[in-house]
Amino acid sequence: MGAKTGLLVYADGEVPGLLRSVGAAGNLDRTVTMMRRLYPGWEIAQCKGSNLRDGAYPPKGTVYAASWPGVEVIGDQEVMIDAPSRLPEHLLAASAGRRLVLHATHSVVDWLAFAVWEDGRLVRSLSLSPESGIIENIGEPLPFELPYWAGDRPAGTPWPGEEEEPYALPFHPIELGEDALRALCGFIQEGRLQPDDVDADAIELYGFRARDPYGRGPADLESKLRRAVEDIDAPRRYTLSPDGSLVERDGL
Repeated sequence: MGAKTGLLVYADGEVPGLLRSVGAAGNLDRTVTMMRRLYPGWEIAQCKGSNLRDGAYPPKGTVYAASWPGVEVIGDQEVMIDAPSRLPEHLLAASAGRRLVLHATHSVVDWLAFAVWEDGRLVRSLSLSPESGIIENIGEPLPFELPYWAGDRPAGTPWPGEEEEPYALPFHPIELGEDALRALCGFIQEGRLQPDDVDADAIELYGFRARDPYGRGPADLESKLRRAVEDIDAPRRYTLSPDGSLVERDGL
């Protein structure tokens, strides 16, 4: 499958420690209540569940989720938005007094996005891919990022004589994404496990079919907004000529 995530975590503290202390499965009634709160007006039906490792990237239209006292987990492709700072307001409002972590990756296009809010205040957001470059970079880099920005974790370069172009970014987003997932959520999808990693395979998530009858998923809304902005023509400037007619000016 490769590294793919669409993950939101609401927590009353550091997520890794909280996830290490939860039972295998959260409370179903509590989880359903959370789903109703985070997907208001949506049609929701329970389906087969998953675990934290695989459920971090569910099929389209499916949400994997679980709620425990102190921490709630949602896996949903709809939260895989290019600019995490534009997370829908009702999802952000649900984090009042809590920490909120967003983690999204797609290894096919080497895209990574993650963000951290504290009591609704955005502390850090980063989104980048080799095709789009840095899409969003808000706040100071977190400790796990520093080796990447310092050049200590460079992306691979072509062998001498190869025609392949050098990698478009100074480091590989998916490598940073795995370190971000471990630091922010306590587990990884690829790479070598460490003794204190959360056993993501053992944490069960409930499955839900979730459909907005009006087709207003967060990712859809962001896509429509982006297309609308792109369709806006560049501003045109005019000056008044001596005869009273408007003459368009070149440049600014």
